[in-house]
Amino acid sequence: MRVLLISANTEHVNILPLPLGLNCVAVAARNTGHEVKLVDLMTEKDNRSSVREAIVAFHPEIIGISVRNIDDQNMENPRFLLDQVKKVVTDCRNFSSVPIILGGAGYSIFPESALTYLEADMGIQGEGEMSFPLLLDRIERGIDLSGIPGLYVRDLGLQGKRSFVKNLDLLPLADAHISSLSAPDKQEYWMPVQTRRGCPMDCSYCSTATVEGRSIRKRRPEFVIEEITSHVKTGFQRFYFVDNTFNIPLTYAKEMCRKLTESGLVISWRCILYPGGVDKELIHLMARAGCKEVSLGFESGCERILHKMNKRYTLDTVRRTSEMLRDFGIKRLGFLLLGGPGETRESVEQSLVFADSLNLDALKITIGIRIYPHTALARTAIDEGLILPEDNLLLPKFYIIEDLKDWLRETVKLWMADRLHWMS
Repeated sequence: MRVLLISANTEHVNILPLPLGLNCVAVAARNTGHEVKLVDLMTEKDNRSSVREAIVAFHPEIIGISVRNIDDQNMENPRFLLDQVKKVVTDCRNFSSVPIILGGAGYSIFPESALTYLEADMGIQGEGEMSFPLLLDRIERGIDLSGIPGLYVRDLGLQGKRSFVKNLDLLPLADAHISSLSAPDKQEYWMPVQTRRGCPMDCSYCSTATVEGRSIRKRRPEFVIEEITSHVKTGFQRFYFVDNTFNIPLTYAKEMCRKLTESGLVISWRCILYPGGVDKELIHLMARAGCKEVSLGFESGCERILHKMNKRYTLDTVRRTSEMLRDFGIKRLGFLLLGGPGETRESVEQSLVFADSLNLDALKITIGIRIYPHTALARTAIDEGLILPEDNLLLPKFYIIEDLKDWLRETVKLWMADRLHWMS
């Protein structure tokens, strides 16, 4: 079958994102005998024209659309990004009558409500590398779709219980020659790489477990090196490990760094570190392997709030991790989430003082916390009457201590006035 895959995302924060997940789905479909074309709207000037031209030239029999973000998580001036995706769906309808299938991380958090809102035909929650080729085969043969893992059909609901691939080595590697992953001007890109999926940390507000599950599943380091090497051959030199927690498990992170160093690849990379579970050996190995920058989401400078967020580290641990990164010349981008359950003026002041004391290279401050379904934060919001149990939360809602809202806004503004490396 001819399969047109569209990455609908045109938003980027900090870095310009590339459609890693959709690329892997494209490779999976291609490996099972289908002809695949991938369009990344991030790199297109006119979305409607690009969609029309792709459909007219390629004559797809199936269209898949990847949904990366639902909104921008900004409580002060929230932007609901699905309206843009809905325009893409509408354009596809105008130029073609073939089935439209949704997927992607954002879609996986809201499989039923997003499917209904976007008025697509079907959607796959979770890992599309396995379910999407199976769906294509069923459609091509005209047989029943029931039992396909994670498949939702509009108005008919879930067709097969969602499952997680235990052995990630069975999934295809990304192909740098598909669409924008081989864009000519690679200097502005950080090529995404994923070495593991799933997170057991269960932070109170986080949607990662809904997207990837709570069990950590790892790829063999040799496979990761193979993928990075293929991208280096096409001209990429900067990489972004998009694993939610690069250092968990610690032994695996160290092995990955050793393999990178042994490969002799001359690359620069960044990653996300969980502030707990870090030691000097890991930071040393990361620096040797080419790590230049780390996102350090410690979220609060108050022990009591960390406990409420279900964080498994202390402020002393955060400070030691930050100092080790600094000592090895790795840039540190810190994050604060302010205004959540239990927050007070005192705890906010503690957080700002603590963050300032770390002398970070940059700090991102978020006021109010986006509420996602199936999280402890959502349960708290229901208990406190901030949202209703039946609220699907597709339209963004935020947890904020109402009495702190105006004070928080002004306080953060004052702190940022003479700290140019802080942002909100």
